[in-house]
Amino acid sequence: MSDDLHKTPRLYTEQPLQADLQVELEKAQSHYLGNVMRLKPGDQVRLFNGQDGEWLCTVCALSKRGGSLQAERQTRTQSALADIHYYFAPLKHARLDYVVQKASELGATLLQPVRTDRTNVARVKLERMRANAIEAAEQCNLLSVPEVCETVRLGALLDAWDPNRHLIFCDEAAEVASPLAVLEALLPGPAAVLIGPEGGFSPAERQLLLSSQFVTAISLGPRVMRADTAGTAALALVQSVLGDWH
Repeated sequence: MSDDLHKTPRLYTEQPLQADLQVELEKAQSHYLGNVMRLKPGDQVRLFNGQDGEWLCTVCALSKRGGSLQAERQTRTQSALADIHYYFAPLKHARLDYVVQKASELGATLLQPVRTDRTNVARVKLERMRANAIEAAEQCNLLSVPEVCETVRLGALLDAWDPNRHLIFCDEAAEVASPLAVLEALLPGPAAVLIGPEGGFSPAERQLLLSSQFVTAISLGPRVMRADTAGTAALALVQSVLGDWH
């Protein structure tokens, strides 16, 4: 990507993208381009929608009510991410924002809060999660935005689990050993990472996880990490072995 193109503002849209197609902007997008980025008709913007790659577009109009862009040419073709889901006990406010942003940057294709016995966050704002995922994708030149799903109980998640998907469980009580060695022993295929709450999983939940054939427990080393840090570390490990980093 050229330096000039790299500096071109970038937005996510749910509309289809193809040559000569006019794309309508939402009010917030028009405000961002016109009042924050100071763009005018004739300036250029990059758009992506998770299906049609990335397109270079020309600003047609910007106003308080919205605006429009004209799609000119495709700058990148759509590429598929490694099939890695991220399940996590919800955290509060800024730390939840961090989790969603970093999971999106690390290539998770699905984000889902999981309610556990020791979860102490009563409500998760899915719209805020979605907005943070989109912002991360826009800023980090990603071509896709992860799917954001409603909160689910841990038991219900495991009951409905597809056994063909590896579930990587970060177990604080596991004997310290190389997580890379454990992951490298798994067969290639879709995967998921599960991170528990600050107080860890309850004994009953841990036993349920360890007794499930599709679950693989790993240690994240001798230090106790905060849940948001553990999630970032675990996703990086899984991407390096089962994802698109190897």
